[in-house]
Amino acid sequence: MEAGIMISLPDAFKKFKSRMELNEREQQNASKRQKEVREHLDNAFQIDRSFLTGSYARWTKSKPLKDVDIFFVLGKDEDHYRDKHPDKILTAFYDTLVDVYGSSAVKKQGRSVGVDFGVVVDSDDNTDYRVVSVDAVPAFAKGDDYEIPNNTTGKWMGTNPEIHAQKAVSAHQAYGNEWKGLVRMVKYWNQNSRHGEKPIKPSFLIEVMAMECLHGGWGGSHDREIQAFFATLRDRIHEDWPDPAGLGSPVSDRMDAAMVKRAQTILDQANRDIAAAIHLARQGKNGDALKAWRAFFGPKFPLS
Repeated sequence: MEAGIMISLPDAFKKFKSRMELNEREQQNASKRQKEVREHLDNAFQIDRSFLTGSYARWTKSKPLKDVDIFFVLGKDEDHYRDKHPDKILTAFYDTLVDVYGSSAVKKQGRSVGVDFGVVVDSDDNTDYRVVSVDAVPAFAKGDDYEIPNNTTGKWMGTNPEIHAQKAVSAHQAYGNEWKGLVRMVKYWNQNSRHGEKPIKPSFLIEVMAMECLHGGWGGSHDREIQAFFATLRDRIHEDWPDPAGLGSPVSDRMDAAMVKRAQTILDQANRDIAAAIHLARQGKNGDALKAWRAFFGPKFPLS
């Protein structure tokens, strides 16, 4: 737990924002894990290139660093997989990685294979600057775009991480360079263990909604901007949110009716919690306001 001089609310949010940013040691560990997983897959597949991508590469990943995406762009020798159900390549990736990491550490998912490195996350959400897990994504190049598996549809799906990255940069600049920081904070709230399952899935959906909803320039205070964004999340979580690159399935396609209803209930509570925290600050109860925000977000939010 933290001890020290109480911090002002604006400074607490600035410190929170900086704690959410990738530092050099984390980047080195992510790079090491990419190379390590690549070495194992190289023995089983022709891989033209691999790269860290997704929210990690866009600097919108929250901590602890889990499910860091790595694209493995397959070569011509693997083209036969394109004519098969995408589950075939996912199963082949899974089998290869289970041989190395064991079945308890490897999980086959809808579009990737997850590898958990057994890193312990402490009570302050620290991991000694290590990546907890990665998602190995099989991909084929298709012009300037890529195709990745989509087990939900049973087909290969178009995507373009570069377009996602460009749109994130544009949103960040249009929002006084505060956009990425705010997105990381909301994602951190979304993965708070008190929810059990994440209310909003995938986390990328938060980012896609933020591209459209966080506009009109930065208003100057994190608490008010977060309040406005959470109100919008509640109002619009039921909508269809297309892939920003215009290639893949809707980003919201994992949110079925039951998940939307659950998210709405949790977001209703979130909006009440935010209003209460803002009210405490307005009453001059700075220490109580800090504790309320920490309870809301999690242990990375500072009290001093």
